[in-house]
Amino acid sequence: MIVNLGAFIAVSALLILAPGLDTALITRNAVLHGRRAAVATALGVNTGMAVWTVASAAGLVALVEASAVAFTVLKLAGAAYLVWIGVATLFASWRPGGARPQRQPPRRELAPRTGYRQGLVCNVANPKAAVIFTSLLPQFVSGHHPSGVLFLELGGIFVLLALVLQGTYAVLAARASRVLLRGRLRTGLDRLTGIVLIGLGVRLATERR
Repeated sequence: MIVNLGAFIAVSALLILAPGLDTALITRNAVLHGRRAAVATALGVNTGMAVWTVASAAGLVALVEASAVAFTVLKLAGAAYLVWIGVATLFASWRPGGARPQRQPPRRELAPRTGYRQGLVCNVANPKAAVIFTSLLPQFVSGHHPSGVLFLELGGIFVLLALVLQGTYAVLAARASRVLLRGRLRTGLDRLTGIVLIGLGVRLATERR
């Protein structure tokens, strides 16, 4: 059975709101592409969390953690994807006419399905996401051999909470960036975001289990 649900929700909220790969990607799409792209990215991230939830219940997460090859493949794939998005962001920020000091530059269009795909790949290809389900969920399930159903229940709660918090954050970040970021400041943040994503990708590639 599930024990101390309130504590689980509190700890989950802290993990969800902590800065990381998912938050960086949602922020990037909120600033560069607006609310629709940011919300779609958050939906993709949460779909990835749902995948990890099912994998945890089926015992596949433990397999990923135990297999050095599987861990490395996922890690490098996720790192390469983050670096690619970061480089694309940098190139886009240096396009002619990208900075207009007196006027707010129009946001570049990003199809919601592309934002969704970015969020999904970023989460699923990050083996560190598996740590949440192997270290957090068992602490709130009683019994020496908890069933997969309990893991699904707790994972489902985690995903729903993340959907609400990250979706709200995506909307607020997009709204704030529309009001505050103009001209050169906007271009500077674009470039900073690209550098941060590349740095996160490099860090992920060099992390150990």
